[in-house]
Amino acid sequence: MREGGETMWLQLRLYLLIGLMFAILYGIIVGIGYLLGARGSIFYILFMGLGILMILIQYLIGPKTVEWTMRVRYVSKDEAPKLYRMVEELADKAGLPVTPKVGISKLQIPNAFAFGRTRRDARVCVTEGILKLLDEDELKAVLGHEISHIKHRDVVVITMLSVVPMICYMLYISFFWGGMFTRRQRDSGAMLAIGLLALVLYFITSLLVMYGSRIREYYADLGSVQLGNQSSSLATALYKLAVGSARTPKQVLKQAEGMKAFFLNDPSRALDEIRSLKDIDLDMSGTIDQDELRVLQSKKIKLSIADKLMEAMSTHPNMIKRIKHLAALQDKVGKII
Repeated sequence: MREGGETMWLQLRLYLLIGLMFAILYGIIVGIGYLLGARGSIFYILFMGLGILMILIQYLIGPKTVEWTMRVRYVSKDEAPKLYRMVEELADKAGLPVTPKVGISKLQIPNAFAFGRTRRDARVCVTEGILKLLDEDELKAVLGHEISHIKHRDVVVITMLSVVPMICYMLYISFFWGGMFTRRQRDSGAMLAIGLLALVLYFITSLLVMYGSRIREYYADLGSVQLGNQSSSLATALYKLAVGSARTPKQVLKQAEGMKAFFLNDPSRALDEIRSLKDIDLDMSGTIDQDELRVLQSKKIKLSIADKLMEAMSTHPNMIKRIKHLAALQDKVGKII
């Protein structure tokens, strides 16, 4: 698939997902209104207002939550000249209106992440662990991935999508447990039914949000290559991050358990990923070079049922599929979005 066609296909899948999620939300609102016998528009306005309020709250407090959880310290150009220069150059190539804030997290888990309310409010951060692990080309490829997340407004998109399962869960708590304790049997049955339906929709929409997150990861990988980085550099970085995460003590990994969606890869899946990636590293060098990517490009990837289930429950793509995607991109270096 050509680069332009692949970009369009990734975008189309995301637009279809957004449409599906908000169709589900609309169905929830109309269905509850019908079951409760709501009349007029006030009920629907209040319900939509609740959804908008939740998006707004996440939008406002999200950056501070990430900063506190990840123990981020922002650095100036003088403090981290090489890191700052990389971010500055990539942001300029990507056409961002301003250079994102550059931060270093005190966590020893090797990784990087981006967040912020808008492209003018964006922040790109790396952990202390990743600075000790990657060479300059690999780090630049990782930063290109994070800059692409900012360019594509991924944080806002995923925040909007994640509100739908949140609303479903709140409905489950309100109606199911409210129905358990109501005295009127007729009302109790209706409320329990709504609560159980909301719980089912919570699981379905949570899986859809994770699917959306995986699409964004593929899109950001593509964006990093389009910003001039080698596919082999990003593939090697992912390999090294998996190895580094596997060596990180479990108690350290738990510190970032709720923030895995922000990371370049999922640290909790590192051991499984290493087993798969060793089959790609044909010369056992600890890196994935262009020749190894070409070999992978011609191979067919067959995932086990367990691997497919693990991917469905994750915010990140299966690592072998992801590296194969990078293998298909390795001749598209230097083409700016």
